[in-house]
Amino acid sequence: MLKKERYRAFVSYFSSHNPDAQTELNYSNAFELLVAVILSAQCTDKRINLVTPHLFARFPDAETLAASSVDEVFSYIKSVSYPNNKAKHLVGMAKMLVEDYHGKIPHTIDELQKLPGVGRKTANVIASVIFNTPAIAVDTHVFRVANRIGLTHGAKTPLAVEKQLVKFLPKNTLAIAHHWLILHGRYICVARRPKCEICPITYLCQYYEKNVLGK
Repeated sequence: MLKKERYRAFVSYFSSHNPDAQTELNYSNAFELLVAVILSAQCTDKRINLVTPHLFARFPDAETLAASSVDEVFSYIKSVSYPNNKAKHLVGMAKMLVEDYHGKIPHTIDELQKLPGVGRKTANVIASVIFNTPAIAVDTHVFRVANRIGLTHGAKTPLAVEKQLVKFLPKNTLAIAHHWLILHGRYICVARRPKCEICPITYLCQYYEKNVLGK
């Protein structure tokens, strides 16, 4: 299958079967999503969703979070991965929002990346989900699945994967394709042993063609 055909098949399948794909993180506004995505680094969405209700109740906006201490924030998030660093990032992020952005979430990927704890992946999530920017965030699931099924080739870094996906995916699908790839990687195309026996897109998958049919 040619690359363009693979992309068309990928978009066609998920557009029909999961047209409303979205993040599994619970949030009600841009500030809450930003906090949740920062917390979700190297941690499960399920764990983050257990932590954030109490966190958001105590810190509903940048102003209340900025006025807090790292120790207090840590007490709310100590069950997530790397809680010490994330507590520092959250307080620093909130202080920058208050001091430099009047408590509002910046719109651009470049501005978002200036915030403590916000890398390119997080910035792309916020820009695409909240501000409808044509961007795609590449986390471990997206990186693995895109390479495995053959949407990307020879991409050894998240940025390389991002560039190839941006080049070949229709612009209007970039934001939702992020969720298609994450969910597929989370539940079917898992890291250790992909569940090819129940996968609905084996007909377009390069891994399946080489490692299952090829044997």
